[in-house]
This record gives sequence, structure tokens and C-alpha cells, in this order.
Amino acid sequence: MRKINLMAITTFIALALTSNVQAKKSDYEEISVSNGGSISGSVAFNGKVPAPIMEDLSKGKNAGFCATHPDTKENGIRPRQKVLVKDGKLQDAVILIENIHKGKAWSKETVNFDFRQCDIFPKITAVRKSPKGVKEGLVKVTNQDENTLHNPHGYSVKGSNRKTLFNKPLPSKGSVTDVTKSLARFKPEKDSHFFLQCDQHNYMEADARIVWNPYYTVSAKDGSFTLDNIPAGKYKVTAWHPYVGEVTQEITVNDGTKINADFELAVK
Repeated sequence: MRKINLMAITTFIALALTSNVQAKKSDYEEISVSNGGSISGSVAFNGKVPAPIMEDLSKGKNAGFCATHPDTKENGIRPRQKVLVKDGKLQDAVILIENIHKGKAWSKETVNFDFRQCDIFPKITAVRKSPKGVKEGLVKVTNQDENTLHNPHGYSVKGSNRKTLFNKPLPSKGSVTDVTKSLARFKPEKDSHFFLQCDQHNYMEADARIVWNPYYTVSAKDGSFTLDNIPAGKYKVTAWHPYVGEVTQEITVNDGTKINADFELAVK
């Protein structure tokens, strides 16, 4: 008679249950939202704004061309300000609802990272896991620089660990790579921070929050934001910045109501 390995069976069941929980957490159902509420406010910054990184472009590749970037100062020095604050308000914080499982439809707009003048635009945004069967159209990277090789390298970042998602050269102006398929590797509970860098010019960087539903936005220059068309419910709402941190608060939204919610972030 074949012996039954109870430990193996127990491990298999535990893994199956964990996988099922993660799958449920990543599921999102698009429904028609009538009389939805909204959350508006601003993101404040508390503390001393970090000094810019003074990048010496003369030490890198394509020094002459990269120095045409409008922020370049004397002797090819380009200040890179990773935290943008004006009048105490934080720009480019991603505000998102964490625990909503049904609501408005996902945006059909493609996130496009432009590699332009040896820089990346947008600097901070949000990206999503590619749905099953979707292999293109969600996220693209475009080289806008004449006669300049760029090499976009995308990662999922957690602490000091980086997991490569894609690494694709763009040899000339107009070269485009659609990386939608690579983002299918995102996993709930494991992936939250997407980082993009050029392997040819490693000071070219961009960041994104990985989101699991379409309720997200990025704060404007004055720190303001709005999330709209939200079904009634109690939600965890987070303000996140890759170089400042995050803060979460619980907010109750009622049908047709406009809720004001302000956040404050500070460099630790």
C-alpha cells in the first residue's frame, strides 16, 4: 500500500489557499457606477526637501547631446530633483484606493514613457498588471532622441531587491517597445513599486506605483488631487511617493458625496 505523505498534502493545500487569496485580491470587476462619490484634497510635505543630485553629464555617454537638457547648468552639471515641493505641497504623489474590488472601468489610455533629451517623462505615474490575454497596449516606451541609443530596463522593486521585468534596446529616434506582456509578472502582496532606468544613461529614471484597480491619480504641482465615481463604501486610501514614503487613512464614501481628505508625507 502506498504511504500518504501528510506533510506534502498539507503544504499543497496551504499553497493553493494562498494562491486563491492572492487571486481574489487582484480581481477587479467593472460595473456601472451611479451617483458615485468623490475624494478630493491635497498632499502636504513636512520637513526639509532633499537636495538635488548634481549629475555630471560629461562623465557619461552622449555627453554633448545629453547636455542639451534644459536643466543643465555650467560645465555639464544637471541637477536632478527627485522630490518636488512648492509652498509646502508635494507634486507627483500617487493617491490610490487599496481595497476596492468593483467600480468604474479601467482607463483605455496607454501609459507611454518618453525617453527625451536623456530624461524620462513622466517621472512618476501608475501602472497595472496586464490582464490575462492582454499582451499589448497598456505600457510603451519610446525613444525620442536622434542618433542616441537608449536601453529601458524595467524592474519591480521591494526594499533593496530588484526583479527584472524587461530589458530592451531602443537604437534610434522613433523606436518603440510595448512592455505590456512583461507586466503580467506582477503579483499581489509582492509587487507595488515599478522602476524604469536607462542602462546607457543610468541617471535616467522614472517610478510608478503598481495598482490593482482604476481608482488612482497623481497629485498636481499644487499637491491637489481628486478621485471620482466611487461607489459607496469604507476604503483605505493611500498617498505614496517613491522617495518620501506613504501614509494611509480610512475614508467612508456615501452616494453622491464629496469628501475632503488631506495627506501629509515627510522624508524619514
